Amino acid sequence: MLPSSAEEVKVLKQKPDQGEVTALYGLYKQATVGDVNIDRPGMFDFIGKTKWDGWAAKKGLSKEEAMAAYVDLVEELKAKYGI
Repeated sequence: MLPSSAEEVKVLKQKPDQGEVTALYGLYKQATVGDVNIDRPGMFDFIGKTKWDGWAAKKGLSKEEAMAAYVDLVEELKAKYGI
């Protein structure tokens, strides 16, 4: 289910906003890897820090919970932006 949802995000008619992209990233990493297991990037790596923060925000969710939340968010984005 996760791979097909990840592909659907790529073909949305409009790009999700930064907050939505960060939430998607965090849920995807939590669903595939689990809790964040790397150090937070340095102060000049703005993109890396944003991605890390999105992932760290999902800490404690099981992989199954994160996968379900990811799929739910993709469905919301499909309804919002179209596919």
